[in-house]
Amino acid sequence: MLEIDGSIGEGGGQILRTSLAISALLNKPVRIYNIRMNRPNPGLRPQHMASVKVLADLTGAELKGLEEGSTELIFSPKGGGVKNTVIDIGTAGSISLLLQAITPYCIFTGSRVKLRIIGGTDVKWSPPIDYIKYVAAPLFKKMNIIIDVNLVKRGFYPKGGGVVDVSFHPCDELKPIQIGEQSKILQIKGVSYAGNLPLHVVKRQAESAERVLKESGLIPANTPIEILQEEPVNVLSPGSGILLYATMDKDGLLGSDSLGEKGVPAERVGESAANSLISQLKTKAGVDQHMGDMLIPYLGLAAGSSKIYTSNMTLHTATNIMIVEKFLNVKFKVLGGLNKPSYIEVEGRYLNQLR
Repeated sequence: MLEIDGSIGEGGGQILRTSLAISALLNKPVRIYNIRMNRPNPGLRPQHMASVKVLADLTGAELKGLEEGSTELIFSPKGGGVKNTVIDIGTAGSISLLLQAITPYCIFTGSRVKLRIIGGTDVKWSPPIDYIKYVAAPLFKKMNIIIDVNLVKRGFYPKGGGVVDVSFHPCDELKPIQIGEQSKILQIKGVSYAGNLPLHVVKRQAESAERVLKESGLIPANTPIEILQEEPVNVLSPGSGILLYATMDKDGLLGSDSLGEKGVPAERVGESAANSLISQLKTKAGVDQHMGDMLIPYLGLAAGSSKIYTSNMTLHTATNIMIVEKFLNVKFKVLGGLNKPSYIEVEGRYLNQLR
């Protein structure tokens, strides 16, 4: 049984999600201790327990220590098959973070897996579901990971109630990728949205983002900028947000997002997303900091040499690297450093060599 110290690196829920994702994929038990010990409220919280329960259901895993506040968990997968199912995370638990935990297992079941997931589509401390659809999924496809994401209904904090249909295509083998420094912005797209709020909120978010992008001096005047303005929808809790993403000339794809908050003008929301994208574009990186983090397990599982250039090497990414190295017995090389634009490379391994 592999043992993982949950207090290393960023010491949060990311360690739990990555460890369980690879444990389920390899069908190998894992013991995680010191779970979230670096946090003000250590141990498992309801949103973490949801991911554990879902993966346990999908894999037929035996669990020990699954209770709120627990700082130790033993997860022993049994390799059960996945059936088409409905997953209700409860309230506004992040659907995007749940997808990070279950995707590695779901793509390697040998058949298509279709899930309906109910929870939060646009919540703090996690990428919005549009990021998964418009940024993560296209980059995953370059590695032979095909995921169809269909947003049925948005769900904001605190009541959630968002609905997303996800279809995971079966994958036999991952392809290594090379996404280095970029030299040209091909286009910028985005989506501005709201629930239980006036249409002018959507328009102000989009227009302020476009204004900041055009005034930055970084983006050539002939670069297409298209930000979709969604009609506001009925939701359980009001909210708004915006996603921007830039397609680059050498397979690069950078995303940025911002969520609306009570008392924060819609213009500030749009400006925040635009300024974040601009700062990433200045690095000429091929992937943003979220994808730099999310790609790590797949790079280790893609036989051959992979290399990515991320706009910011976060502590989340560094922690993910530590976990993946321990599980897969691979060695990542990082040229750059923490909180800096960085190259990350690895010689991945075939999955059938690890099982």
